[in-house]
Amino acid sequence: MKGIILAGGSGTRLYPITIAVSKQLLPVYDKPMIYYPLSVLMLAGIREILFITTPHDQASFKKLLGDGSELGCNFDYAIQDEPNGLAEAFIIGKEFIGHDKVALVLGDNIFYGNGFGSLLRSKINLKGASIFAYPVKDPQRYGVVEFNNDNKAISIEEKPEKPKSRYAVPGLYFYDNKVVEYAKNVQPSARGEKEISALNQMYLDDGALEVGVMTRGMSWFDTGTVESLDDATEFIRVIQNRQSAMIGCIEEVAYQRGFIERSTLIELSGKYGKSKYGEYLKELAKSI
Repeated sequence: MKGIILAGGSGTRLYPITIAVSKQLLPVYDKPMIYYPLSVLMLAGIREILFITTPHDQASFKKLLGDGSELGCNFDYAIQDEPNGLAEAFIIGKEFIGHDKVALVLGDNIFYGNGFGSLLRSKINLKGASIFAYPVKDPQRYGVVEFNNDNKAISIEEKPEKPKSRYAVPGLYFYDNKVVEYAKNVQPSARGEKEISALNQMYLDDGALEVGVMTRGMSWFDTGTVESLDDATEFIRVIQNRQSAMIGCIEEVAYQRGFIERSTLIELSGKYGKSKYGEYLKELAKSI
């Protein structure tokens, strides 16, 4: 399975913060936001990853992340000229995906929870598609999944004025290779975008969509607003300081998944100088 991180968009809900910088490069406590979704794909064991960015932000992402080789990965980059919807990612990434399965994660989404890595890896060999549902107070901001009395998903609607449930669909999706053809058939919505909900509905209509409800032990943040960005920062700060373990540390994940050796981990720790992040990597390497 390959992975795509969609890190485009204009981030207007965060203006003026994002006028000059991509929101996915903003700090969430002690690391760039993009580290968190990247660590999610790496936790799943995915090493070939495509970053889709705006034209003017791509150079900054390349400067930050490089080609992925130091992490034992392979990073590619592509451009989304306009925010034409999430489903367009599979059209842009058609050649990158090739004949493989693909996971898509949004660049401004943060996930955390016990057993999350195992859950991710269980999706690698899927047939069809797999998404998640998470209870929220403001479902009208998201794609919303409706369940019947047997807890089976029966519809998915994008940003409905009157949501049929409180279950939002977080920005993490797993698909088989059919997604490329399905994406071509998604028609722009009234908002003028190729909605990911329309794509998921296609899989649902074919009886090939798995929807798993995230448990209480798992947390999800969509950091697209100032309030949610602040909430995520505070959450990461509290968890890390109490547990003395980092969330979204891509070098640590690379080592845990066997992408790199201990010697490489030690070498990478020097990249961050005297920062708290660099000191964490040094202590980690000593403890192994």
